[in-house]
Amino acid sequence: MTSMMAVARDFFAACETGKGWEACKVHCTPDATFAAQSEPLADIKTLAQYTDWMKGLMTILPNGRYEVKSFAADGERNNVTAYAVFSGTHTGPGGPCAPTGKSTRSDYVYVMQFSGDKIVHMTKIWNSGAALKELGWT
Repeated sequence: MTSMMAVARDFFAACETGKGWEACKVHCTPDATFAAQSEPLADIKTLAQYTDWMKGLMTILPNGRYEVKSFAADGERNNVTAYAVFSGTHTGPGGPCAPTGKSTRSDYVYVMQFSGDKIVHMTKIWNSGAALKELGWT
């Protein structure tokens, strides 16, 4: 059996580089759910939707990248938590307005809940308001 940490790391890298659901689904159950208390993600309820949202974001912020600050497993609760900082500049097409040329450096946390060796749910903790303001979208 593959470890939760290995699955989480592979999923995280695929998701954060904009590979979308096609690359991420191998690490998840087909019906994996998603939650976030962030306005831009309010209508996203599945991990498939979220990973494809990230794929789209990488078109808008083509230099998007992440820096992992912490990655930890909690075997008792069957989850892995990743804390990272996402950076990117709005130079690509899409988004709520024409490219602003502005950048963000935004802290976020993923809590990936496991059943066996598959992710069944992920919660994103993110201050979207600060990121949107930095990008000139609000």
